[in-house]
Amino acid sequence: MSVRPYRQITRRKSRQIFVGRVPVGGDAPISVQTMTNTPTTDVAATVAQIKRAEAAGVDIVRVSCPDEDSTKALKDIIAQVTVPVVADIHFHYRRAIEAAEAGAACLRINPGNIGSADRVREVVKAAKDHGCSMRIGVNAGSLEKHLLEKYGEPCPEAMVESALEHARILEDNDFREFKISVKASDVFLAVAAYQGLAEACDYPLHLGITEAGGLIGGTVKSAIGLGNLLWAGIGDTIRVSLSAPPEEEVKVGFDILKSLGLRVRGVNIVSCPSCARQGFDVVKTVEILEKRLAHITAPVTLSIIGCVVNGPGEARETMVGLTGGGNDSHMVYVGGNPDHKIDSPSMIDHVVDLVEAKAAALDGAKNKE
Repeated sequence: MSVRPYRQITRRKSRQIFVGRVPVGGDAPISVQTMTNTPTTDVAATVAQIKRAEAAGVDIVRVSCPDEDSTKALKDIIAQVTVPVVADIHFHYRRAIEAAEAGAACLRINPGNIGSADRVREVVKAAKDHGCSMRIGVNAGSLEKHLLEKYGEPCPEAMVESALEHARILEDNDFREFKISVKASDVFLAVAAYQGLAEACDYPLHLGITEAGGLIGGTVKSAIGLGNLLWAGIGDTIRVSLSAPPEEEVKVGFDILKSLGLRVRGVNIVSCPSCARQGFDVVKTVEILEKRLAHITAPVTLSIIGCVVNGPGEARETMVGLTGGGNDSHMVYVGGNPDHKIDSPSMIDHVVDLVEAKAAALDGAKNKE
């Protein structure tokens, strides 16, 4: 199916950098990130958490490095995972150097916060020597004192000015392999700051609504903020910040991108909320299918609709469809067309088989390219 004009998003033109092997910016796909919440010194727990995020499709993972023991553990962690690892550094320049030496693909750091010009030069040299990119991470909750005095409170202008000040420090050291974020927990503040920064520079932007909240509330807040920016073409990599397991952040991130047609990964289920007309238990069916189809990475579309009011129309737009009917007989659609009927006891296994077969065909076609 061709992309309809009203669905097209024109992305902001940004320069491209690399986080390990993952391109960020330019015409690269928008990457999905998360961050571990285990003690970094607990290598086994941190690696296990990263592997769960990898299974969910994560592109980049950030790990906090608050002390020397953490940067020592970082080398062992990186050796056991496949995704690029970003070292989260705040104030101590030695941690940044140690992380670069340990194999970090990127340093999350604000160069203006790590001390003298000599220390900045040392960090930049370490990044260049070890092939690290950087992320300038501005946060509304930790703006510099002089900017708070100038503006009176965190505001979009202060956040953009902070980001550009840090960027100039790196540029003055002939380093341009960096991306920038200007995060806030307030959706309006974050969106306005990103809009201002997008106009002020061409560096790739890392999007996030920081400290967004729990799984449901944080997902809603992130979808509103990130969705607004992505729809406007702003953003090159995203992290959904949730008080939830990191793999849940990854799933939500992909769902946000999927809803805008910016990334397609896994099964996209179109389902109704159900009502008294339903021919089968839609809510329970979708819950089971989401779990049983979670392993699929191919972009398969599936519609699960409880009755014939909207079922046929939705099924025409999906690869596989199921529409509830009377007398325990439900219509199965394949390729948008009514194909055959199935009863309730058999329908879940049958739909899983059809979706897995479609996914295998898509994977096979992709491998031949």
